[in-house]
Parts: sequence; C-alpha cells; structure tokens
Amino acid sequence: MSNSVDQVNSVEKVEIPTPSAGSGQALSVQKTDGQGRGTLSVPFDPAFTPGAVNAVRVCLRVQPEEQVCVITDEATVELAAAIVSELEKLGAPYHAWVLEELATRPLTDLPREIVDDLEKSQVSIFAVQAQTNELRSRIQMTDVVNRKKIRHAHMVNINQQIMLEGMRADFARVDRLSQKVIEMVRKASKIQANTAAGTDLTADLNPNYKWLKTSGIISPEKWGNLPGGEIFTTPGEVNGTFVIDGVVGDYLCAKFGNLQENPLTVRIKGNRLTEAHSENRELESDFWKYTHTDENSDRVGEFAIGTNIDLKDVIGEILQDEKYPGVHIAFGNPYGAHTGADWDSTTHIDVVGRKFNIWVDDEQIMREGKFLVTA
Repeated sequence: MSNSVDQVNSVEKVEIPTPSAGSGQALSVQKTDGQGRGTLSVPFDPAFTPGAVNAVRVCLRVQPEEQVCVITDEATVELAAAIVSELEKLGAPYHAWVLEELATRPLTDLPREIVDDLEKSQVSIFAVQAQTNELRSRIQMTDVVNRKKIRHAHMVNINQQIMLEGMRADFARVDRLSQKVIEMVRKASKIQANTAAGTDLTADLNPNYKWLKTSGIISPEKWGNLPGGEIFTTPGEVNGTFVIDGVVGDYLCAKFGNLQENPLTVRIKGNRLTEAHSENRELESDFWKYTHTDENSDRVGEFAIGTNIDLKDVIGEILQDEKYPGVHIAFGNPYGAHTGADWDSTTHIDVVGRKFNIWVDDEQIMREGKFLVTA
C-alpha cells in the first residue's frame, strides 16, 4: 500500500450536535426485512447522535450520491439506527442488514446478500457484537472491502459507552498526532516500551513492512476501526515481556473484560509467544488455546501505538481500548495485504496494557502513558 493511506492531514471541522439533556425523545429508522429497508421502527437515544455524526460526516465523509452498506445485529441495532439516521439526513442511499435475519450465528460464512451489496457499495459500516469463531466471515467481508477499496468502518463490539466516549473524539486532532508519530516510526529501526507493571518489550522493525495510520479518518486504501486512533505495522521481531493489564481482544474481551486486577503476563521470543501466565487460570487457558489455533496464531503480527488522546483510561472493550495511548500488539494475522507481510493466520487477537514509556530509536515519545509529542 502506498502512503496515500495518510492522505488526510487536515480535516474539515464538522459541528457535532449536543442533544438537549433529558429530552428523552426517541428517533427511529427502519429495520431491514432481509431485502433492504423494512417496516419495523427502531428507536434510539438521541445522545448517540454526536457519535453517529462523527462516523458518517467526519470519519467516513459520506457523500449524498454514495451507496452505503450497513451491517448490524440484534444486539447493536439501536446504535446502527443512530448511524442510519445520519445517512438519511444526508440523503445517501443505503441497505441496512441485521445478521440474525439472514443466517444463524455464529456465522460460518458472510451471507450472500451482504457480499452482493458490498460489491455495489462505496462505503460500509460493520456494527456488531463479536461471537466465537466468526473471524472467517469477517475476513470474507474485508476481502471484498480491500478489493473494491470501500471506505469501511469496522465497529466490532461497539456499545453505548463507546458511542458516548470514543466516538465523540476530536478525530482531526487525533489524525494530526498520528501523522507526527508515524513519520517518526517510519524512519526508525527499533521501538522499546516498558511499564511500571513489568512490561519490557523491544520491537526490531522490518523496513520492508509498511506502517499504517488508522486515526479515525478512513480512506479507500485502508479500512479502519471506529473509534479510530492508532498506527501499526507488522514487526520484524519482538522480544520481551508484556504485562496485559488492559484487555485481550476478539471474543475473549467480552468474557474477561478489564484485566487490571488480574493481568495476563506473556513472554515473547523471536516473535513467538513462549509463555502465558495469570492467576485467572481460565483466562490463561483460553488465551493459550486461541493463540495455538494454527501455525502462526502465536506469532506477533501487529505492533501498534494507540493515538486517541481523548481516551482517559481502559474500559474493558477492545474496540476502544486498542486506541488508548500506549503500545499494543496482536498475535496472528498480520494484515499482510496492507503491511506487506508474506505470512498469514486465521486468527488475530490484540493485547493492551497501561501507562507506557516508549522510545523510538533513542527518542522518548511517551512517559507513563502521556505523549511527549504534541498534536
């Protein structure tokens, strides 16, 4: 991928509405009947409107003539309704799909109706709750997104708290900081990170692998998670100890939540997971099993720095927490279509810590979780 992923260095200011306190007025959109729009009204809290405006107008910059594919599920339909309401105000044509109306979950494959709709769309939004063993269907979706260069917002496990916090971030400011940091790391050969909790990591960088910016401003070149705020690459080699006192990703996040009281400590040698220990034996066992699904599930596929400076703490939700300022890594799939990594995995699990000190080569850019670089 070319550096055009960083094409947005200045973002037009969009006025984000503030709902009147205690209005209690429910807005509504139409829930799908499996053929697009249907007849069942879905009310939503108007407090979700600022986050929905950010998603549609700031992060995705949807144009009135663009076709939008909205994918949601029964658990997330209220938040999707807030986003659809903004699409309707804009006048953009869309189809909204509720997964349970199309297939049994957990999904084994992405429903054909959604695949066909994606093929015709310029923008897509995926706002669902993750279920066990659904990564295959999500990869099928992002394969279409990558091939068609769709501006895609990935909102797995979005919830009310994230809609009211992370989705209200100043993404223009986050983008400016992300740009400054990515310019530094692209010139570096090594990143070191440690925490008072015991993390001590060194990442040797491979100059053949690309750094990507997913600051919340989404381009056709690289789909992004919302809320946004990270830069990442596939590392050359990671060695050391990571004390995961934040969260672990995928469906284990919902099961174990915030790990501050019972962290998981992992050791990495030659870019491979070699040990995992926690007083929570179930967490230790589930994580070890997940990271040994295939031959590369235990391999560090992602090295990332969270850049969403509007986030104040880890909340136990990976979608938002991986954007929390600091280092996070992921075992498994390296997103090689974007980074240039020449290996693959069927799994991908992020791990997040707290209050990092970070050095890019010999220059410190973060102290105890606070950036020393200004936006």
